[in-house]
Amino acid sequence: MKPTERRIPEPAEALSQTDLALARVLEDLIDTLIAKGLIQFTDLPLAAQAKLLSRRETRAALSDPLQLLPPEDRDLALGPRSED
Repeated sequence: MKPTERRIPEPAEALSQTDLALARVLEDLIDTLIAKGLIQFTDLPLAAQAKLLSRRETRAALSDPLQLLPPEDRDLALGPRSED
């Protein structure tokens, strides 16, 4: 194949390529529905809850790679906030 030619993906490959993007869209949709009070996290099946929690934890770990303290202890480590 020449560098300027564009390969047309097979239907299964095309679907696979969009799966990750669609997963993120669904996560955002679920978060929005929860934030608006239209559904509760516990309304979701247990398997869905577990998968969403796992993805949230993974995403949080990627955004804060050191993870020296659990989230609930980070404010304690920073000390009292000064009122300016």
